[in-house]
Amino acid sequence: MGPALPMRRTRRRGLIAAASAAAIAVGGVAVGMTAASADEAGCEVDYQVTAEWSGGFNADVAITNLGDPLDGWELEWDFPGGQRVTNAWNATAEQSGVRVSAVDAGYNGRLASNGATSFGFTGTFDESSGNTAPGSFALNGAECTGETEPVPTDPPTDVPSEEPTDPDEGGGGQNEWNPPSHLEQPLDEVWAHVEDTYPSDFRNFGWDQVMATGGTINYCVRWDSRNTASASLRDDIEAKLQEQYDLWFDQMAGWNDWPFDRIEVDVVGWAAYDRNLLQWSDDSLDVYIGDIREDAPQCAEDCGRFFHQDGNYPNCPGGYDHHYDQSLWLTEGMGGGAGGDWGQRMGQEYFVDSLHSAQVTIYLHELGHTFGLDDFYDWTPTGQCCFIMNAGSSSTITEFDYWMLRDWWRHLKSRYEL
Repeated sequence: MGPALPMRRTRRRGLIAAASAAAIAVGGVAVGMTAASADEAGCEVDYQVTAEWSGGFNADVAITNLGDPLDGWELEWDFPGGQRVTNAWNATAEQSGVRVSAVDAGYNGRLASNGATSFGFTGTFDESSGNTAPGSFALNGAECTGETEPVPTDPPTDVPSEEPTDPDEGGGGQNEWNPPSHLEQPLDEVWAHVEDTYPSDFRNFGWDQVMATGGTINYCVRWDSRNTASASLRDDIEAKLQEQYDLWFDQMAGWNDWPFDRIEVDVVGWAAYDRNLLQWSDDSLDVYIGDIREDAPQCAEDCGRFFHQDGNYPNCPGGYDHHYDQSLWLTEGMGGGAGGDWGQRMGQEYFVDSLHSAQVTIYLHELGHTFGLDDFYDWTPTGQCCFIMNAGSSSTITEFDYWMLRDWWRHLKSRYEL
């Protein structure tokens, strides 16, 4: 569904196929190279095949830095089945024999402690050998083990250190509009389309919401399902929402007067058909039962930002702290998704099944709409084919997606007198 605008549009997109999936959670010591000056180093890697067809596949690779901050990274692995990388996004990938080396793309090279980044690629494989996932990974020259360890105080002198990322690549602390030259024209085309298509006076984008709250987003979950939800599932959903927000907004930290290091995401309420579906008895959040709107359980309108865009909630039980800015609407049996200023909607089974995935593709696409990013059903910007806001073309957020997000902030930040 389209961007965050006053109307509720219901266009759906097809669910991205995931014919095969392989997940590896491995981590380890990162020594030498750019991490050589750190006191603690370590990482975790999640490798997933997100789509597979005869002789070909797409994969996502998510890296979590468990140690001290990194200023540049290189991830290496060996393919066990003769696979070959043919195209990559969010990283530069090279392959020699079975060994693959993926180097950051500049804009995602800085990794804070516990920070995460990801990249994706398309590959080929010999069907007779299979498409077995790599058994181990190495970050900046050392095999990952999933633990942090001290970096040696006397690293090898023949290992070159990388120069700090050039600020012109658009990283933290950057206050100048300087996208890569190959993205300037398509970004201009996108913004011209926004100005020609949508009203300029709308005041409930995700940007408006997070600026009004001072850096937080409260959610209410619309459990549009007859399946039960446990307390652990409740907590896992909240954690996944935070993780997916981080994937978008880690790239905004320190950029062009963006005032937040992180958007804090909290789930403050759930709505369901029947109280017995929610299998917890504590009062850690608000529960709404029996208010059916749009043929689905509705969180209290008195507490919803969509219904009170002035930010005042005089009739919300519990007051301001119990308000919600967005809804996560999980509908049993739904394919595709929808998104806007009110929140995001997708299949309940799809979202729950994706809790162990590094990236929840449909959710990330719909969250882009909440912050104004458009759909590209009938056109594509010059030179761009595959990015998460072009539904079905990429399962990961790409460089172009990040620069579109930054461009929205560039145009809207004057609203907030920073």
